Amino acid sequence: MEFIVPPTVLTTDIPWEKVLPPLVPRLNGTYGYYNWSPSLLMPESNNGSTSAEVSCDDCGFTVQVDVKQFNPQDLLVKVVGDFVEVQGKHEEQKDGPGFTSMQFNRRYRIPKGVDTMALESAVSPEGILVISAPMLQTEKIRPLT
Repeated sequence: MEFIVPPTVLTTDIPWEKVLPPLVPRLNGTYGYYNWSPSLLMPESNNGSTSAEVSCDDCGFTVQVDVKQFNPQDLLVKVVGDFVEVQGKHEEQKDGPGFTSMQFNRRYRIPKGVDTMALESAVSPEGILVISAPMLQTEKIRPLT
């Protein structure tokens, strides 16, 4: 079940604890070993999530993604069609039989006029993945004299 909120609505101002329970009352209770409640559907805070900043101007296209929790070798950046895809996956072996795994997948549409063949990516010392590409160079038409 998906809840789509228009981008003009600030989701931080919505009282989710009052909105969700009437919408999904059948999720309250227990199913097997699992306890369910509408609070499981509430949006998580931004703590620990991967945030991004996208910009495009006359100089080019830039995406900045916070990847502090990942090593550079855990990241994959690729161009698929009109999108740049960023994937991160980190696994750690814990003491005993278990392990911890974190992963994310993000897609960003590349605007028209961007030179995708010149796309570059690098991780800054602060843990920010910077993906950038210049705009295609267009030849200026000069009148023949």
